[in-house]
Amino acid sequence: MDLLNTLMDKGLRREVPSREEALAVLATSDDDLLDVVAAAGRVRRHWFGRRVKLNYLVNLKSGLCPEDCSYCSQRLGSTAGILKYTWLKPEEASKAAAAGLAGGAKRVCLVASGRGPTDRDVDRVSDTIKTIKEQNEGVEVCACLGLLSDGQAERLREAGADAYNHNLNTSEGTYADITTTHTYADRVDTVHKAHAAGLSACSGLIAGMGESDEDLVDVVFSLRALDPDSVPVNFLIPVEGTPLAKEWNLTPQRCLRILAMVRFVCPDVEVRIAGGREVHLRTMQPLALHLANSIFLGDYLTTEGQAGKADLEMIADAGFEVEGTDQVTLPEHRVSAGGGGCGSHEDAGCGSHEGAGGCGSQEGAGGVCGSVPAATAAAEPRTDLVAVRRRGAGTDLAPNA
Repeated sequence: MDLLNTLMDKGLRREVPSREEALAVLATSDDDLLDVVAAAGRVRRHWFGRRVKLNYLVNLKSGLCPEDCSYCSQRLGSTAGILKYTWLKPEEASKAAAAGLAGGAKRVCLVASGRGPTDRDVDRVSDTIKTIKEQNEGVEVCACLGLLSDGQAERLREAGADAYNHNLNTSEGTYADITTTHTYADRVDTVHKAHAAGLSACSGLIAGMGESDEDLVDVVFSLRALDPDSVPVNFLIPVEGTPLAKEWNLTPQRCLRILAMVRFVCPDVEVRIAGGREVHLRTMQPLALHLANSIFLGDYLTTEGQAGKADLEMIADAGFEVEGTDQVTLPEHRVSAGGGGCGSHEDAGCGSHEGAGGCGSQEGAGGVCGSVPAATAAAEPRTDLVAVRRRGAGTDLAPNA
C-alpha cells in the first residue's frame, strides 16, 4: 500500500506526515488493518526496539473536583460511586508507589483531582516526591495536578519531579463541548509552563467523545507542535454517572488505527496506551504493543485495570520486554535535545488522569468519531469491563500491581 510505505519512510526519517495522510490512516479498512499495524510497528521498533515502559498511578486525592469535564468520574456533579478521599500522606503515597515499582513499573504518576494546586498543595506534593525518591532508588516521578500557576512548575522541579502531565484531550474546536470551566488555551499554557521549568512535558488525548476524524488529527498535530516527550492515548471508559456514560462506539480495530496514526505523526515520542485499553482493545491489546511503547500497570485512578500479572504475561507472550531502570526511554537525539525530559534520563515521569488536571491516562473516555460508519460500531457495550476501583490508594486493601 503506497500510503503505508510513505508513512513508514517518513516515520523512520522523523518527517511530519500531511494531515491528509493522517486522515487516510483512520479511514483504512479492517482488511488493511494488519498492514497498518506492521507499517507503524516498524517505526515503533526503529525508535524504541521491543521495550515496553511500565507506569504506575497513585491517586493522591480522589473525587470532588470543581471542574465539569464530561468524561470524568471525579467531575462536578458526577454521581459515579467512586472512592472519595483527601490528600494521602507522603508515607501512604510512597507505600502505594512501592507496590507498582515492585511489579515492574519504572515511573510513578502522582495525580490529584481539582482545577489546579494551591501553593500549599505544591508543598504537599513536593514532600511526597521527596519521600518516594528517598525510599525507591531510581524511580521516575511525574506530577499531574491540573492547571499550574506561575512558579509552581519550578517548585515541583526543585522537589525532584521529572515530568508534568496535562492532556489536551480533544481538538481546540470541540473543547468547549467537553469542558466549560476552563479553556483549551489554559491547558496549552500549563504544558508551556512545564517545558519552561525544565520538566518533561507529557500531554495526550482522549479518543471517543463524539469527535470527528478531523478533530482527532487536529489534536495529534497540536500535540506534535507542543513537542511533549510522552503522548498518552486514552479511550473513553463510559462511567455511569457521567455525561458520556452512553458513549459505547469504539472497536478494537478503531483503537488500533488511532494508535497507528499517533505513531506516524509522533514517531520518536513515547506513545502510551492509557485509560480504556482493557475495555476497548480487549483481546487485541497485544497488537497495540506494536504501536505504543508504554502502558500503565494495574489499576487506574477510579476504575480497575487488567491484573498486573496479566500485563506482564501479555508483554512477554507478545515478544516484548519490560524496560529497565537502566535503560533510557527516548531516542538519543531527543535526549540530547531535551535537557531533562520524560525518559531522557533515568528520572522521568508522567501519568494518567481522567479529570481536569489530567495525568496521561483518563479512564472515562470512549465513543468514536461521528463520521465512522455504523457498521464499525461495537455490537454490544461491554459494561461488564468497567469496575470502580475499590483497592489500593485510599483503601486498606492491597493494590493491583
